Amino acid sequence: MSLVNFAHVCSHLQNASKARLGLTSIPVSKLHVNLALGLQREGFVSSVTLGGQAPPRPYILQNTLSPEEHEKIAEKLAHEPWNAYPSRSEDDAPLGKEQVFEVNVPRNPAQRRLWLGLKYWNNEPVLKNMKLLSKPTRRIWVTSEDLAKITRTRHAGYIKGMTHPGECVFLTTDRGILEARECVERRIGGMVLCRVW
Repeated sequence: MSLVNFAHVCSHLQNASKARLGLTSIPVSKLHVNLALGLQREGFVSSVTLGGQAPPRPYILQNTLSPEEHEKIAEKLAHEPWNAYPSRSEDDAPLGKEQVFEVNVPRNPAQRRLWLGLKYWNNEPVLKNMKLLSKPTRRIWVTSEDLAKITRTRHAGYIKGMTHPGECVFLTTDRGILEARECVERRIGGMVLCRVW
């Protein structure tokens, strides 16, 4: 696990949210994917999509039809107007259009990127700060008892307590990347990765 690349990801996400970007990308690795899914689960990012160098098309634009498809639907409805209101018992989607979203993922793993949708509330970014706690030269391991202190706003070793509203501390454990409160519930410890608020 490279904490150097992870430090770049933390600073990139913090800078992207302060720059008010709607969509940003990070390199793909198991650590980055698990962290992105954890951020989505805790409500810091809106979407996580695997894609290439170019950003994926928004799902709303993927549903739009080309002019040729509009003409085909118009001809079909001219002959069979009852297809404009299909019944729910039909197996296919309305007018034969399936609701499948396509994302182009390159075959070369070096060209893959993880696209994250950033969230904003009241014109402020939801993810304001993202700070790396363990460093490549000093990795910090904590027990579940230390995590219980941290979640109750007390200091434990090198780690300060969680004092900001909505703050999360992510750890890597033998059961994957988890948030500190989940680790306290499961009574497991691990290496502290980052603090997000």
